[in-house]
Amino acid sequence: MQEARPFWTLARREALAGGLFVAPQLAGVLVFVLAPLALVFWYSLHEWNVLANTFEFTGAQNYQDLLQDATLPPVLAASAVFAAGLVVFNLSLALLLAVLLNQKLVGITAFRTLFFSPVVVSLVAWTIVWGFLLQANGGINGVLKLAGIEGPNWLRMPATAMASVIVVQVFKNVGLNMILLLAALQGVPRELYEAARIDGASAWRQFRRITLPMISPTILLTSVITVVGALQVFAQIAVLTQGGPGHSTTVLVYYLYQQTFQFHRFGYGSTLAIVLFAIVALLTLAQWQLRKRFVFHEQS
Repeated sequence: MQEARPFWTLARREALAGGLFVAPQLAGVLVFVLAPLALVFWYSLHEWNVLANTFEFTGAQNYQDLLQDATLPPVLAASAVFAAGLVVFNLSLALLLAVLLNQKLVGITAFRTLFFSPVVVSLVAWTIVWGFLLQANGGINGVLKLAGIEGPNWLRMPATAMASVIVVQVFKNVGLNMILLLAALQGVPRELYEAARIDGASAWRQFRRITLPMISPTILLTSVITVVGALQVFAQIAVLTQGGPGHSTTVLVYYLYQQTFQFHRFGYGSTLAIVLFAIVALLTLAQWQLRKRFVFHEQS
């Protein structure tokens, strides 16, 4: 008679151990991601008035209001301008700084620390200081006045308000992308550059044919992080411009805050949150799909 197999075989013990290891992460995703997302969708189907203590099911009414909201197009346009400006200037400056700080020079560590230090500064404190600098009688216009230039009120003019907010955010977080790109640059094999120099390749050709392809995975990572962060910006807008002048700097997250906590339209605010989630998910998915074309290690 064949002997019965024990229940706790090696394969089952390994499966149990693996499940226990991933259980905390899965619980975190369930509690802090999936459950809140489901609740937000549920709230978007209701009209919730906290002041009147009413919670009424309205079905797709909030989504119909979304399509008829005349303020939403300029809000989405402002969000797109901010995200595009932040991604272009942040990544370009971060890559430039990473290349410059990748040199073996005396005191280079101090410069790396200097450019990274704004990342660890409190966001609100950083924004408040820049708010004073960008006022009509602030420090930036004071410096321009010494050169005989009359500076504008940077945060109160539609032509300069958005650019000012973008610059503030670029200087705040460029150090993080710089460090990531610097680490990627230091991981590029030196032998590739030596072989390219022997073949007579110029510095620009080495950068374009060796450096960019080798650090392309990190460029993808930084672009995803920067895009998601750009679409979630709030504190800078709230402190510097409060969405003005007009709706020129009213990005989607700030508009969501206004509708939810200023106008007490919690159902409509939840609908805007669903829109924000969809935009972030689609852009992240699009960037992930583009990796097959632009990321060196993913190309077939």
